[in-house]
Amino acid sequence: MSLKIPEGSFKAYLFDCDGTIVDSMPLHYVAWKNALAEWNCTFDEQLFYAWGGTPTAEIVSLLNKRQGLSMPIERVASRKEDLYLERLSQLKAIPEVVEHIEAQYGRIPFAVVSGNTRESVLASLFSVKLFDKFDVLVCAGDYRRGKPDPESYLLAAAKLGVAPETCLVFEDADMGIQAASAAGMSSVKIPPPWERTQ
Repeated sequence: MSLKIPEGSFKAYLFDCDGTIVDSMPLHYVAWKNALAEWNCTFDEQLFYAWGGTPTAEIVSLLNKRQGLSMPIERVASRKEDLYLERLSQLKAIPEVVEHIEAQYGRIPFAVVSGNTRESVLASLFSVKLFDKFDVLVCAGDYRRGKPDPESYLLAAAKLGVAPETCLVFEDADMGIQAASAAGMSSVKIPPPWERTQ
């Protein structure tokens, strides 16, 4: 599989992290399932992918509402993160995205824009040895409104000092693509694991 890059000359690349730079979504899903099982909460895999880009605490809150539960949000979110970090040794980068990182590194600035915690993003980037490629990280807690709101992407462009319309966004989640469009940015959609052929 090779990614189709839109026409044009871009002054910055903005990358989602999970499911975009790193093939972490399957690992996150296992961590979610195990953390939620401790509270008799279920999380359908299709719903998990549909909610890609949603901050961890917000997912716990949404599941509480949907299933009439009262899981302690911070505790469950923290437990899920711990279970994910335990699996980091299995993490791999997505080669088709790394190819574009390598091709443009040093020519234009890069940012990571994630709905995940800074700790989780840093751990993932260090694990696949890509941390030093990024000029800016925008993570959960750095902005008020998550994707599909454009706030996180606009913040990254401002931190890099580039106009939003000159940015290209790499995203795997529909909510992230919507956020990029709302920010006036072009985007590339990264297919889910089952669509990427080896």
